[in-house]
Amino acid sequence: MNTIDEHIQKDQTELEAARASGDLAKLRHLEGELHDLQEYKQHHPEESKDPTSLEVYCDLNPEAPECRVYDD
Repeated sequence: MNTIDEHIQKDQTELEAARASGDLAKLRHLEGELHDLQEYKQHHPEESKDPTSLEVYCDLNPEAPECRVYDD
């Protein structure tokens, strides 16, 4: 993906396909990913690049050990 909007659109398309096929596991996964991407986009409206999964995770969980930034 090049942009977050493309990623959201792709996930929405895949979500509809999973819903139509009855794939509940994929449906739950895509719903969660879509929710997180939309929330990330709300927090960063000026950003258009597709964030990595770590960027999304750290945006939603800044207190997580994986997301800490240390200044030397």
